[in-house]
Amino acid sequence: MLTWDDFNEAEELSTVLPATKNVKSDLDTPAAETQHPKTNLQPAPDAAASQQETIDAAVAAENEKALQRAISELESLNVNTGIEELEGTANRVTVDDKRMINCRADLNQLVPFKYDWAWQKYLDGCANHWMPQEVNMNADIALWKSEKGLTADERLIVKRNLGFFATADSLVANNLVLAIYRLITNPECRQYILRQAFEEAIHTHAYQYCIESLGMDEGEIFNMYHEVPSVAKKAAWGLKYTHELSNPEFKTGTLENDQILLRNLVAFYCCLEGIFFYCGFTQILSMGRRNKMTGTSEQFQYILRDESMHLNFGIDMINQIKLENPELWTDSLKEQVTQMILQATQLEIEYARDTMPRGVLGMNAAMMEEYLQFIANRRLVQIGLPEQFVGVQNPFPWMSEIMDLRKEKNFFETRVTEYKTGGALVWD
Repeated sequence: MLTWDDFNEAEELSTVLPATKNVKSDLDTPAAETQHPKTNLQPAPDAAASQQETIDAAVAAENEKALQRAISELESLNVNTGIEELEGTANRVTVDDKRMINCRADLNQLVPFKYDWAWQKYLDGCANHWMPQEVNMNADIALWKSEKGLTADERLIVKRNLGFFATADSLVANNLVLAIYRLITNPECRQYILRQAFEEAIHTHAYQYCIESLGMDEGEIFNMYHEVPSVAKKAAWGLKYTHELSNPEFKTGTLENDQILLRNLVAFYCCLEGIFFYCGFTQILSMGRRNKMTGTSEQFQYILRDESMHLNFGIDMINQIKLENPELWTDSLKEQVTQMILQATQLEIEYARDTMPRGVLGMNAAMMEEYLQFIANRRLVQIGLPEQFVGVQNPFPWMSEIMDLRKEKNFFETRVTEYKTGGALVWD
């Protein structure tokens, strides 16, 4: 076999021995070639192959060592680690084993279903899937850029609501992912919670899409939640109910902690999604009814449909926890929950006054106050508590029509919204 020494000796001989053919004089050879004769430094094919075989053998040896280490670690695996967490999950799950919280059955076994309503809401949410880019924003862009397209009060409403909602849905999603999902111990409910978290991401995307399409100052809009008092107070109120549950060390299983979880569910489903969203929804949808900001209004209509389903799911979950754990629903907790709903209503009334200093879009702050009190009464009754605002009526019956109709054409006539993957308008 040719070695590197043999190769170099051959090269040296080739430069000493005269060529037998095509002999050229120095005059016929270019100067650069004469001064720097070319040499081939590549190893012979056999030597290169030998080197590659050596490298491959070394790599194979290292891979084999890594595999043996993995096998050795598996052989020494202690199967008793985490046995306390797995206790009771080895058997097949029956319907009676399932509970909304503090369940010891295997959470990875989706069926049999105990809460068919939760699975049906998951299916409905999937059937109603939509994306913000499906909505045409051209008319909104032209109207927003026109100096006389909207009044100053109407512009304030659009900016305030995009500022609040752009952050609010992120707060809801964080609460779901960091707190609620871990503590709800029913797989079909968890399935819907995952769907809800994805929908909250779509909503945040929709607000960003509107902000970007209209060419708004993103820094101004996205920072309203800590720069505009009426927006900041709502965000701060919701956040305080997330702090305890988002601690990874927090666990249910005691009366106190189970009640903390229940208060969190009331705060986010009944108050944040069930009250805080309604002033803004009413304002933006009212603009759509007047053929203004129709693309933004259509986005909000889709979002309202999703949020209505979120609200109904949350109320069903709250009532199921109460049914399975009646000891939690004490007079003290009832009073706390009532106060939470009253506080949320007052914060939304303050927001209405801030966004509507004067009458606009066929409504004013006083009418919105009555509407929010009407909504608060509904939330209280839905979780088994008495109404707090006697005699209030709904001054915006068209909002009930939008929410209660199972099927309808988009009210500002941009397109039919009843189709499977983008929007069969199913509200319950």
